[in-house]
Amino acid sequence: MKIFTSAQIHELDRYTIEHEPIKSVDLMERAAKAITRAITEEWTTHTPVVVFAGPGNNGGDALAVARLLINEGYKVSTFLFNITNHLSDDCVTNRQRLLEGKHAKDFTEITAKFDPPELTADTLVIDGLFGSGLNKPLAGGFASLVKYINQSPAKVVSIDVPSGLMAEDNTYNVRANIIHATLTLTLHEKKLSFLFSDAQQFIGRVKVLDIRLSQEYIQKTEAQYYALEESDIRSRLLHRDDFAHKGDMGNALVIAGSYGMSGAAILTTRACLRSGVGKVTVHTPKKNYDIMQVSVPEAILQMDHEETAFTEAVDTDDFDALAIGPGLGRQEPTAIAMIAQIRRAQCPIVADADALNILASHRAWMQQLPKGIIMTPHAKELDRLTGSPANADFERLHRTRELARSLQAYIILKGHNSALCLPNGNVIFNSTGNSGMATAGSGDVLTGIITALLARGYHQQNACMAGMYLHGLAGDLAAKDLGKESLVAGDIINYLPKAFMLLDD
Repeated sequence: MKIFTSAQIHELDRYTIEHEPIKSVDLMERAAKAITRAITEEWTTHTPVVVFAGPGNNGGDALAVARLLINEGYKVSTFLFNITNHLSDDCVTNRQRLLEGKHAKDFTEITAKFDPPELTADTLVIDGLFGSGLNKPLAGGFASLVKYINQSPAKVVSIDVPSGLMAEDNTYNVRANIIHATLTLTLHEKKLSFLFSDAQQFIGRVKVLDIRLSQEYIQKTEAQYYALEESDIRSRLLHRDDFAHKGDMGNALVIAGSYGMSGAAILTTRACLRSGVGKVTVHTPKKNYDIMQVSVPEAILQMDHEETAFTEAVDTDDFDALAIGPGLGRQEPTAIAMIAQIRRAQCPIVADADALNILASHRAWMQQLPKGIIMTPHAKELDRLTGSPANADFERLHRTRELARSLQAYIILKGHNSALCLPNGNVIFNSTGNSGMATAGSGDVLTGIITALLARGYHQQNACMAGMYLHGLAGDLAAKDLGKESLVAGDIINYLPKAFMLLDD
């Protein structure tokens, strides 16, 4: 599914108005009816409602919602902020419609001083001050109003976007001046900023309302951002032939685990085996032999000549994919062997964990990475790779996109909505997964899944997409049965078979 920017959404509105055809104020009425329906599903007519409307089209939406709620029997107090004596055309129309209503008695238009109403725990605030078109932080009186609302015990429903929050980049926003919504009723699709962790405190619960915008525009317009859907994965899965043998199903090499970190190698290997690969060979230090042999008897062991660390690059001619990094350690002999291994590899590579930490401390080596390499950093690993901590999630995503472009790599920035950044600069967000997966070893499992899919013959992009989705889906299935609090990385592996079965129905 495409995720459009605020500028593209504005164009989508305009295109819908011109080609449906429909008047802009009628499209606003369609949106207001959807918003009103969502509100009435959650709050009864006994709930006192206070509507704060801004001077633009978000304010027009709010005025239309106020009128519709009054018609439904709600007691509504409406405040329209017209500080500059300039309202959008549709806001003017909806002001007039509201004032012409039989029961619209409690309406105040603010042009100068404002005496705020009392907001109690029983009050429902409708936030229609500013929508997705906002491009600078709120200041002055509007900032003061936002703080007043946030300090109150009232429930808040924001129309489209919480006022003060920008639809994409909030890196330099003033966070004290953003509405903390209880519920955000967003139109057509989630906005890009909603996918970032640093926006969650503002958006509350999110409901996406379909207001039937132009499908023609949606289909023909290119986007930079996408969200994975189940259909995207089903169409990309490779199905096992009835006459297949293990040689047909790919041969993966996993280079992982220093002494004391064999668990990372075990998890990566088990996940790889559970993801359909024919054979897995694990290259690991000698002291890991016994635990690897017992924990993953299906794997072939290839021991490093050193007792406790990876120190020698190996041939990859017989392998279809390579995973390197989980639990590897960062000692200098390991670092030298790691970059030598990457240079030597003749197959697709997944670099994770300590492989990324080594690259972060030897950043000149990144220019030696082969095109098409897959990297799977979490936020802190990405910050190390780029040289400094990011100020916000959008900035970190931007840096990841630039790194993927410059290296011609596939980089998965891991998180609740893991973001696959492609070599062409596009971004694909995962839609599965849960907070129970925030546990040690979860990333090792993802590395194993992607490596198996690469060895099976998936293209890097498809391996990353399917790998992210399956990883999250298995985590969701595990959390459903076991709960989020008790989830461990091994549970994700154990639920991979069920995840594959659900997608293979």
